[in-house]
Amino acid sequence: MLNLSFVVVLFVLSSLHDKRVVYIDRVLMLLVKYILLHAVIFLMLFFFVDKEISWKTIALFYGIFTLSLAVWWIVSRKLLKWYRSKGFNYKKIVIIGGGTSGAGRRLMQQLEQDQGYGYHIVGFFDDEHAADVPSYRGGVKELEGFINENTVDEIYCAIPENERQELQQIINLAERNAIDFYYVPQFSKYISRRFEVETFGTVPVMSIHPHPLQNPFNKAIKRGFDLLVSSVVLLFSPIVFLPIAIGVKLSSPGPVFFRQERTGYRGKSFQCLKFRSMRVNDKSDSLQATKNDPRKTKFGNFIRKTSLDELPQFINVFMGDMSIVGPRPHMVQQTQEYSELIDKYMLRHTIKPGITGWAQVNGFRGPTDELWKMEKRVELDVWYAENWNFMLDVKIMFLTVFNAIKGEQNAL
Repeated sequence: MLNLSFVVVLFVLSSLHDKRVVYIDRVLMLLVKYILLHAVIFLMLFFFVDKEISWKTIALFYGIFTLSLAVWWIVSRKLLKWYRSKGFNYKKIVIIGGGTSGAGRRLMQQLEQDQGYGYHIVGFFDDEHAADVPSYRGGVKELEGFINENTVDEIYCAIPENERQELQQIINLAERNAIDFYYVPQFSKYISRRFEVETFGTVPVMSIHPHPLQNPFNKAIKRGFDLLVSSVVLLFSPIVFLPIAIGVKLSSPGPVFFRQERTGYRGKSFQCLKFRSMRVNDKSDSLQATKNDPRKTKFGNFIRKTSLDELPQFINVFMGDMSIVGPRPHMVQQTQEYSELIDKYMLRHTIKPGITGWAQVNGFRGPTDELWKMEKRVELDVWYAENWNFMLDVKIMFLTVFNAIKGEQNAL
C-alpha cells in the first residue's frame, strides 16, 4: 500500500523531474505536497484493512521518509547540475531578439549564470548588432541557414508580437526542423511572476498568478512564523541585548537604540530600531554609512559587520511593522528619490520590509552609491515578493546566518 500510494503521488506530482531550473525552496515545497498526499492516500487505503498500526510507527516512517526523500532529491539534483556543468546532458539552444536590454538578452544572462542548467547557447540572433555577445550569429534572416548547418534543440524567441509575419516564419521554421519553440514575452524586467497560458477556442490567454501573500493562508503562515521567532528571540534577548547595550554606551555618549523613520508596508513610514553604531550626528537621516565613515565607533563597526545592530528590529517584527524576511526598509528620503529614478520601485513595498531579504543574501547590501546597485536590489526584492513561499524564507534565514558567521564584505 505504501508503494501503491507512492506510484499515485509520482503520477500526480511528476513535474519536478521534467524541469532543468528548479530552486531548493521549490523542491522542499513540492516535497511537503508529496508527503501529505502520500499520507492521505495511504491512510485511506489502510482504513479498509483489518489491521492495526500505531501512530508512533506512522510518524516514525514519515519522518524517515521525508528526510530520505529530501536528501535524495537535493543531492541528485546537485549531482546532475555538476554533471551538466562539465559539458554533458545539455541542450543546444538559439535565442532570437531582445536588443541590448530586452527579454532575450536577460534570458541569455540568466542561462549563462549557471552552467548546471544544461543549456548551451549556440546562437544569438538579433537585427541590432550585438558585438559584445560571443554567440551572436547575425540578424534574424541568418537563422534558417544556421539551423540547416547546425544541430539546435530549442528556440527561444523574444521578437515583439507586433512583428507577426517574422514570428510566424520562425515558428514554421522550428516545426519543419522538429525544434521545440518557446516564446519569451516582452515584460518589464521587474515583472517576474509566473503566468499560465490557457485557450478560449483558438485564442491564447495569459493569466497571472495572484501575489502569493495576497492569499490569507500564506499571510497567516508568514505572520505566525514572525510572531513565533520574534517572541523566542525577545524572550532570550537580555542575554545578547545587555552586553551590546553596555558596549554602545561605553563607545560614545548617547542612546542605546537608534530610531529612524523608514518606509514600510504600502509606503507607510514607521520607526525602525537598531543598536546605535555611530556617534550622535545630524546627518543620520540623510547620509548613508560608508566603509571608512568617521561617524562610526569601533564597537559600532563590529556590530555592523556582524549584523548585531539589526537585532532590535525583532521588536518591529513583533509589533507588526516588519517581517523577519522581506525587502530591507529604506530611509524615507531614499524612497522619495529612487521612486522617481527606478521603474517599479514601489512594488517592493507590496509586502512588509524585513530584517534580511533575498537581495541581501545575494550580495546586495550596504551602501547604494551607484544607481545600478539599487536597481538590482529592487529587481531581487520584487522577485521575492512575487515568488514567495515559506521554504524560501527558511533558505534566506539560513544564508543570512551563514553569511554573518563567514563575514560579509558589503556590511559597513
